[in-house]
Amino acid sequence: MLIWFAAGSVAIVWVIFRSPAVDYRVVALGSVLALVEVPIGVGPFQTLMLSVVALALTMGLTVGQRLRRRRWLGIPIGMFLHLVLDASWSDQSVFWWPFGGWTFPDVSAPVIQRGIWSLLLELVGCMVALWLWGEFGLDDPERRRRLWRTGQLDRSLMRRRGVPEDDE
Repeated sequence: MLIWFAAGSVAIVWVIFRSPAVDYRVVALGSVLALVEVPIGVGPFQTLMLSVVALALTMGLTVGQRLRRRRWLGIPIGMFLHLVLDASWSDQSVFWWPFGGWTFPDVSAPVIQRGIWSLLLELVGCMVALWLWGEFGLDDPERRRRLWRTGQLDRSLMRRRGVPEDDE
């Protein structure tokens, strides 16, 4: 279930920030990190704590490094958005870990628990990805290369869409 989380998190960041300077590749990566736990059930990646720790580490390790911080903030942002898109708060004992105890319940990951609904969400993710393709003008090979190489969007596309140019 990669597309639901990756496309969903990129779309949310785009709709909220409308910034061509965000590294959307890193946001997508942060949003799918929790999927490494799917084979074992639930664990720290489904908790608010790990996302907060990732944010604190990113902020602490990039003091005075504005461009590096802007890039790597995508990881915790993607991790937070994974929690939203996965409805992780529905299992309070996991979401608020370790405040309710140090052990995790012996349950399947939310993407497994949802069963067929996860496939439906993946299809919705494909539709969101198609919308992003058009929104970002990715039919242009140069724009695709820029997004692939830098994670950023073409600023000329932003000016045409009415986004201020000084958005960095």
